Amino acid sequence: MDTTPPHNGAKVALFLGDQLVSILRDDLPHIPHPNRWDLPGGGRERGESPFETMAREVQEELGLIIPAEAVLWERAFSSASVPTTWNAFFVAQMPAAAAADIVFGDEGQRWALFTYDAFIALPDVLHYYPDRLALWIKETGGLPAPPNF
Repeated sequence: MDTTPPHNGAKVALFLGDQLVSILRDDLPHIPHPNRWDLPGGGRERGESPFETMAREVQEELGLIIPAEAVLWERAFSSASVPTTWNAFFVAQMPAAAAADIVFGDEGQRWALFTYDAFIALPDVLHYYPDRLALWIKETGGLPAPPNF
């Protein structure tokens, strides 16, 4: 993925087995999209690649370390918050057993696992995720067999 101009942030649709990890955002009026189901990720720190941003955010938010080989797909999307930049969007898959290793960080109200269909049907999911996930499925066919790494 190209890193110029610098990306603004990175998000990941992280499947543990065939379940998608989502975080319910804090319900605070001063943050974007309060009380909505979000995917792990966040803002770029100086010098980070898109993968480094995503991996750091997942470790901070869920305590999981994502190996590079877990990434199934990546794409750049224009940033809604900073129009001159872009955000990286990844789809990754780790073994279902990784759910037992989650240590929830200090951002958000809670985390949950959803099937793909249940996640995109949530009435309070961030609006652009269903389209991004549909594009991933269109281009790749969706999830392969769960990994064993």
